[in-house]
Amino acid sequence: MAESTRITLEQVRHVARLARLELSSIEEERLRADMDEMLAYVAKLNELDTADVPPTAQVGEAGTPMRDDEVTSAPAAEQMLANAPSRERDYFKVPKIIE
Repeated sequence: MAESTRITLEQVRHVARLARLELSSIEEERLRADMDEMLAYVAKLNELDTADVPPTAQVGEAGTPMRDDEVTSAPAAEQMLANAPSRERDYFKVPKIIE
């Protein structure tokens, strides 16, 4: 990695100040080293020849997967109401929240 891309401790302190982080000198040095590694990785990625790779916005299929809208009778009302803490005829009974 070129020396000009190295992160300085002043830059780390600036970012920490913007993020309102209080870092010890050990944490500052660790963050500086981590940021250096990130920049080195990005520099390595920039070496790749992507001239024949079409631009893309996402790697998966676009859109929301949809299923057919089919009317079914399952689960039956009695099955749903079987575990209800309270019920009244064919309805869930809930505490009154509006007077």
